[in-house]
Amino acid sequence: MIDLRRLRVLRVLADEGTITATAAALYLTPSAVSQQLRHLSRDLGVELLRREGRRVRLTPEAQILLRHTEDLYAHWERARAELAARGGEPMGELRLCGVSSAIAALVTPALSRLRQGFPKLHVHIREEESGDCYELVAAEQADIAVVLPTSDSPPEGDPRFERRPLLDDVQDLLVPAGHPLTEVDGVSLADAAAEAWIVKPYNNDTYPLLVTACATAGFTPRISHHVKEWFAVSALVAEGAGVCLLPRLVPIPEEHAVVRIPLHGEPRPARRFSTCVRKGSETAPAIAAGLSVLRELATDVLAA
Repeated sequence: MIDLRRLRVLRVLADEGTITATAAALYLTPSAVSQQLRHLSRDLGVELLRREGRRVRLTPEAQILLRHTEDLYAHWERARAELAARGGEPMGELRLCGVSSAIAALVTPALSRLRQGFPKLHVHIREEESGDCYELVAAEQADIAVVLPTSDSPPEGDPRFERRPLLDDVQDLLVPAGHPLTEVDGVSLADAAAEAWIVKPYNNDTYPLLVTACATAGFTPRISHHVKEWFAVSALVAEGAGVCLLPRLVPIPEEHAVVRIPLHGEPRPARRFSTCVRKGSETAPAIAAGLSVLRELATDVLAA
């Protein structure tokens, strides 16, 4: 009988490429990862890894096994979901993760509704970038992720995940009070091409979305500052240090003298949030309740 936990280690190794990275993703030691893979190889009677310097390469036998792994995991998740459904109302632990603005606008309100509706359900929230959220879901460290599309997101059709669009978060141009563009009707993103730009760091989900939006508008942004937190971005804009794209879900502090300008023209810059769960797990009572509440909240946001 194959231990599915060992298959999970092999699956994560295929994504991460090294024993060390796999151990970090699974919150294990490198020696524990190596031991799990040795046991799996012994159980199957085939060689799964070959050393190539400091890295390891998956053998053809390992690739064959991986082709069947996703189906096995999806069936296992469906079995767990069906068993959990026999217990009635959602209970136990539900782990959600997402980027900061999604947590503030969607996940935290979801926590409140889940507490009220399902008192036996314990919700844990974790803030991470979208790429890390996918890893957490795959490693069974999170159950639901609210993610943005990025260049390193798993491709559509990835058999590990079930993804559904949740909310298109339109982005506005944020400028300091008194800026000339506040007097213009029908501002487009191209109208801000000559401005200095305040952007998130390169490794932040929002950075590639901004660069892509500007490229679509026909220019490369002249970046003046890289800042991580939206509060700090807004503060710099208020001081006249540049402009930025600000998602509608992100509130503006009252003390910041800035103006949010809705952009005209197509395509309008927007961030598309999606939910992501492990394939086959979406009918588990706790996960289904979490997904339902998130969809309700997204509908409320769009109607506001």
